[in-house]
Amino acid sequence: MTLLRRAIQFFIVMSILALLTLISLYYYVKSDIPSVEVLRDVQLQTPMQVFTQDGKLINQFGEKRRIPVKIEDIPAPMLQAFLATEDNRFYEHFGVDPIGIVRSAFVLISTGQKKQGASTITMQLARNFFLTREKAYIRKVKEIFIALHIEQLLSKDEILELYLNKIELGNRAFGIGAAAQVYYGKQLHELTLAQMAMIAGLPKAPSALNPIRNPRRAKLRRNVVLGRMLNEKYITKAQYDDARSAPITARFHGAEIELYAPYIAEMVRSYMVETYGEDKAYNSGFKVFTTVESSIQEAAQQALINNLHSYDMRHGYRGPERILWSAEQSPLSTTEILGTLRKVKEIDPLKAAVVVDVAEQSATALLKSGDYITLPWSGLSWARAYISDTRQALPPQTATEILTPGMQIWVRQYEQQWQLSQYPRPASALVSMDPQDGRIKALVGGYSFAQSQYNRATQAKRQVGSNIKPFVYSAAFENGYTLATIINDAPINQWDKSVGVAWRPKNSPEVYNGPIRIRRALAQSKNVVSVRLLKGVGLERTADHLLKFGFADQDINRSESLALGSAAITPLEMARGMSTFANGGHLIEPYFIQELQDAFGNTLGKAEPLIACDEQQLETHPQRCAPRVISEQNAFLVASAMHSAIWGGGSWRHKTGWTGTGWRAQALKRRDLVGKTGTTNDSVDTWFSGFNRNVLTTVWVGFDDAGKPLGRAAYNSNLDSNQIVGAESGATTAQPAWVEFMRAALADQPVAPIEPPPGLISTRIDLKTGLLSNKNDHTSRFEYFESGTAPTKYALDEDNSTPFDDEPIQEELF
Repeated sequence: MTLLRRAIQFFIVMSILALLTLISLYYYVKSDIPSVEVLRDVQLQTPMQVFTQDGKLINQFGEKRRIPVKIEDIPAPMLQAFLATEDNRFYEHFGVDPIGIVRSAFVLISTGQKKQGASTITMQLARNFFLTREKAYIRKVKEIFIALHIEQLLSKDEILELYLNKIELGNRAFGIGAAAQVYYGKQLHELTLAQMAMIAGLPKAPSALNPIRNPRRAKLRRNVVLGRMLNEKYITKAQYDDARSAPITARFHGAEIELYAPYIAEMVRSYMVETYGEDKAYNSGFKVFTTVESSIQEAAQQALINNLHSYDMRHGYRGPERILWSAEQSPLSTTEILGTLRKVKEIDPLKAAVVVDVAEQSATALLKSGDYITLPWSGLSWARAYISDTRQALPPQTATEILTPGMQIWVRQYEQQWQLSQYPRPASALVSMDPQDGRIKALVGGYSFAQSQYNRATQAKRQVGSNIKPFVYSAAFENGYTLATIINDAPINQWDKSVGVAWRPKNSPEVYNGPIRIRRALAQSKNVVSVRLLKGVGLERTADHLLKFGFADQDINRSESLALGSAAITPLEMARGMSTFANGGHLIEPYFIQELQDAFGNTLGKAEPLIACDEQQLETHPQRCAPRVISEQNAFLVASAMHSAIWGGGSWRHKTGWTGTGWRAQALKRRDLVGKTGTTNDSVDTWFSGFNRNVLTTVWVGFDDAGKPLGRAAYNSNLDSNQIVGAESGATTAQPAWVEFMRAALADQPVAPIEPPPGLISTRIDLKTGLLSNKNDHTSRFEYFESGTAPTKYALDEDNSTPFDDEPIQEELF
């Protein structure tokens, strides 16, 4: 009894000492123990992902790769692999496993080394969130106390879910969702048992046991995991044998970018950082769904690239990047050529190649990939030598006039064949949007984001040339002019006292028709008519009217050159302004983010744009309506004149037919399209803007070096008759990209014309005088007028005179 009593006393004393020691340790480290309340609102460092409207990944931003997953979405074998390897009693202990601690202590006492840890999954979670991997006793004490707190605060499933999303697994992959993507390019449910076991073996040493860096050690560790799963009866012997014999299939997989759209992705990144700050934007797991449609965005990028190459090709071939050997030297070996090509940075869609053989009308080249390709004559014949932006050499007759073995060149695939190519020197931008609410459907800021991050769609303020004229004409319609008003299309010679010279604005081309209706003047982009309209309305009144379309006051220079497009505006600003004519007079606000979600797919916000309302919407939901800046009738009259810019007018049978400057859009065979070209002096900047009711697109082409002319191209007898020749212009340089893009954007889309609104009348007028007509032949047409503005007089058969507007005849007319 005495022995028993002493044993009980010893146990009580030791228990008290242990309790006091535990309490002392708790108070010793208490100040260093963080509050685990933060786990209730844990924010995993998850990269921001940017998607198209239809869910294709454009880009992701953030240092850590993490794809958060819910525990109910994790396959059972994956959970079992981690439990069997890291903590097989996880669902039985209270955050600290006494059996594991005793086992670890025994190893320490018997060997004198800390070979085996006793950390439970909860303790590992505590360390991953709040502590370090340092093997120190005091850290282990803190780990235990934090683990106990966590177990009181969270359920077992919540703890396991946090652990599996937080844990580091190598190659910047954090959490099992990211690891599955990084190592196998798969989602969790697509992994095999062997692959799950491989990932479950990584927490012990993510770098040393990495299957990419050290496949042999990784395989041994995988098999240990499989063995523990077998011991725990999670898998059968047959499953174990099958998975154990599986080869190592891991390799590095980058982010699964499904659509490369860097300019729109950078716009999102910049907005999110500005709105939320860098840390929150990059690490909160935001999923940003943009407004761009993947197929349309892809078409926009391809149209811009093709158009720039077309320009560059008609201006001539500037020669190879360099020459690796000459005819007098021995050719390099294949290995040496590939060694050289590996150092070349390729710019999509261009591929670096070295010419190895040249026949009479073909050439063979070696790509960086090691593949040999053939350049047929159809991919070479364009390459007459470049002399200057305005001169090209004679067309080549053989491939040897263009290439010799040893040349390092650029090639690209076009229309299912290889083509000799070069990096285009001009720049370009394309913006397409829904004019009814401002949703950006596609946006391209340049040929290559890798070469230049400068977004010309949103940052390049360039002179707009004749793209300004619809706004000038809108001001005229607001001040009493009509589509039938006759203006004198004759040269202007105006003395400028301030500089002591005469200002002589000219048409381009220098063709003057004399008295001309406003509809035709806009359609044929008559410069002198635009100047006369500005003078008739007044410079200040016209400039103030242009501000209604969202243009900045500092960009609208208040001189008469404004009528010819001296204002500097970005393509996005131009698209926004033009949308007013497509939507009935409303100024919409462009937007590019449709929806914002958190890391788990919960919606944080959706775009609620102001829209172009009809009368019913204006009455029922006025708070949703974009502001009206011009009348619906004014917007339609401008759009109607722009329709003639594509489709022309008159009667070709009676030899009175005429074309508008945008006639190339007729290739789309859609009568619902309207448009306007734009070209500045010396063809420095070229534009085309066109639309129907649902899609509006603006294209700009020019050099980044502001003031550098785009030049002209001579006829190339090697090419077909559809080639573009002569001076570059909005119609020849920018519009082809617009046509190619709109062909894709409008495919399978219903016709959506700009419909005439109430408040207009249509009456037949005489084409020569703009007065009313009783005739029903080629000398007349129906014309639209705002109520109260139609002519009241009829044209007389014997009256050969032409009534002008109220503009006084001044001395500048000659």
